[in-house]
Amino acid sequence: MTSTETRTAERDDLVETLDSHRWFLTRTVEGLTDEQARLRPTASELTLGGLVKHVTATERMWATFVVEGPSSFPAYDESTAGDWAAEFVMGPDETLAGLLAAYADVAARTDDLVRTLPSLDLSHPLPEAPWFTPGGTRTARRVFLHLVAETSQHAGHADILRESIDGQKTMG
Repeated sequence: MTSTETRTAERDDLVETLDSHRWFLTRTVEGLTDEQARLRPTASELTLGGLVKHVTATERMWATFVVEGPSSFPAYDESTAGDWAAEFVMGPDETLAGLLAAYADVAARTDDLVRTLPSLDLSHPLPEAPWFTPGGTRTARRVFLHLVAETSQHAGHADILRESIDGQKTMG
């Protein structure tokens, strides 16, 4: 199938909605220094750079899941909990510009997948993890809807953090 054959209003709506929420997140971090992106201005451990890094990793993992299935998720247990937590940390060698570039690359891949996947009904079993129902499955459609929710939620978190740093508001 060509991308034209799989483009539908539903797919266009998914891409447009993802793009809208991505814009809120990336707009929120616009103009920050790397040092500001690493600040923890609230009682939370969250940082703006860490949120961008997490949303990128999450979108990458779920997009890979749509294509490859549960093997795209790393194992979760006590030995890997630190790796999962590190996904929220902007490391000292990382820059906000680099994190945003990685996010743009992942977003482009996801958008292409939404537009060209033969069917949004494609489904895979979920991997074993404490946050998934044992034996559960996810369709591509549900994965993309989850990415909308994930991005939207973290864009809201980012707005609170940014306002705490310098008073700037993106979403209100």
